[in-house]
Amino acid sequence: MQIFMLKPTEYSHTLAELVTFLAQVSHCYAKELADFPQQLREVLQRHSTVLDPGLRMNLVKALMLLRNKGLIPATTILEQFFGLFRCKDKLLRKTLYSYIIQDIKNTNAKHKNAKLNTQLQNFMYTMLQDNDATAAKTSLDVMVELYRREVWHDAKTVNVITTACFSKVTKILVAAIKFFLGSDVMEEDDSDDEDDEPQKTSKEIMLGHRVGKKSNKRKKKMERALQMLKKTKKKKKKAPSFNFSAIHLIHDPQSFAERLLKQLEATNERFEVKIMMINLISRLVGIHELFLFNFYPFLQRFLQPHQREVTRILTYSAQASHELVPPEIINGVVMSIANNFITERNSGEVMAVGINAVREICNRCPLAMSEELLQDLAQYKSHREKSVHMAARSLIQLFREKNPTLLHKKDQGKPTEASKEFQAKDYGEVNAKDYIPGAEVLKTNEEKDQEPEDDGWESCSEDSDDSDDGSWIDVSHSEDELDENAVDPCEGMAPEEKISKAREIVESRILSQDEFQKVSAAQLSKQMQDSKFRHGKGSKRKSDVIDIDAKPKSSGEIVSLDDIERVHKKRKHDKESRLETVMAGRDDTVKFGARYKREDIGQTNREKRKNKPFEMVKHKVRKTKNHRSYQDKQMALKRSLLKKQKHGK
Repeated sequence: MQIFMLKPTEYSHTLAELVTFLAQVSHCYAKELADFPQQLREVLQRHSTVLDPGLRMNLVKALMLLRNKGLIPATTILEQFFGLFRCKDKLLRKTLYSYIIQDIKNTNAKHKNAKLNTQLQNFMYTMLQDNDATAAKTSLDVMVELYRREVWHDAKTVNVITTACFSKVTKILVAAIKFFLGSDVMEEDDSDDEDDEPQKTSKEIMLGHRVGKKSNKRKKKMERALQMLKKTKKKKKKAPSFNFSAIHLIHDPQSFAERLLKQLEATNERFEVKIMMINLISRLVGIHELFLFNFYPFLQRFLQPHQREVTRILTYSAQASHELVPPEIINGVVMSIANNFITERNSGEVMAVGINAVREICNRCPLAMSEELLQDLAQYKSHREKSVHMAARSLIQLFREKNPTLLHKKDQGKPTEASKEFQAKDYGEVNAKDYIPGAEVLKTNEEKDQEPEDDGWESCSEDSDDSDDGSWIDVSHSEDELDENAVDPCEGMAPEEKISKAREIVESRILSQDEFQKVSAAQLSKQMQDSKFRHGKGSKRKSDVIDIDAKPKSSGEIVSLDDIERVHKKRKHDKESRLETVMAGRDDTVKFGARYKREDIGQTNREKRKNKPFEMVKHKVRKTKNHRSYQDKQMALKRSLLKKQKHGK
């Protein structure tokens, strides 16, 4: 070691062998080799950047071996490994990255090592602020991978990663934003490239090698193809990871969103990075219901039909809306979409996308729509373009549930029991109830006690002699079939009586899962049932049949891009669809290249002549053989004249 320290830049084969040997037998000579790990750490700490790559890798592997034997504490060795990320050695960084993740995972396998995790997370916070961009990016990748594997699945890890969203290095900034968005664009791009080409099966690859010429080159090619096929299958089986839960663990989302918006307004990054930042801010605002009033005028600048990625920006506008946004703030976004998209000068697809975007915004914030604008948009229900009138009808259907009073009377539909109970809420108003709506259809404890106890089974001991004669047995109908013609138990009750009965049922007992399903079915029937209609025997309607398992449509945390781009229109043929039609037509043809048999059209005269007896056509054949046409005679005369002229010369 002393000889090596004279020239640390040169590779020493003897030193490498000795270090490997001593690391392997170190657990047998604990006292003699007590200072050996410290010597290796000092060499790496002083000369890590100038060491030979092979010798440096040898020293790192020796430290890993000592750590696996439990001779070095995890804190000191892992912190030094994080510092080695500054070395310009890609293979070394890849090796350290895999080892750090695996070591931390093994340490927290049986129980969480809170002390080690806290020290490493504090150290990682300083590493993300490191001047070396490569070291900071690799440290961020380690934290993201540990969170994905649920090793460091806590709020502190998430809040350390939030600091990387304000990095001046684009790679670090994009990696941190991708973590919160729960997407991995690089993996998607790789999978798309592989899916463009038709993949062969392993059986086809083996068959091609068997029937071809045998050579070592073709054998190696077959092995590589089988290996690539195995890798692609593993990638397809790998489930995508979504880190939406990380957004919920942020300590102060309001200040985080404000800082992101300030950075977005002053950034000079390319447009794709800006789109990702807009997406993250919109998710923060929508999930945490933040007040970020400057974000909506910023979005209005991009709400133009010719804007690149405008459908995504419309999706983010809907994502950033919630019930606590003041109507005068969000109404500006709705009016911008209406003025720029929903006009007759635009195509039908542009108008449909604009109406869909307005619908998604109003689904999350119904107060964003004014009565005049809604009645104006509702008139597009009779537009000549199918995509436009379908989008307008979906908007009308939404407000039939959210606030039917804003619609014109002819667009409100038939009044139902649910519409009678509807009350429009003002801004910030919460309609809290001390009972479960729809619980009045259940029976109270007194009504249950008055019912005769009958389990629905009858004794068959008396008529046991008649049971084997092969005749039919009368079986009583099930309870569900009897309920179809049953009278509504709440019929004729005043609204106050229904509320008091529902409150009494809720306060008297704990409802079971079946009772909750009955309540939800009753609430759904109110939305479909005419308010003037009364139940009775033989008066069953199709609209009264309710699916108990059906759930009302709810606005989730994330707005899907398909909800904005859903255009009800038959699109033109692209290259893929044309190829599909061509291949489908080839499948219908007769095998071995025979012509397609025409069945629905007539035959030509030549085809008809083939089916006639020869006696019917022999006179025509004789005529065509003996009698020449005028053109044939002309050509024969020409040939004879040329022949005579040639012989004359």
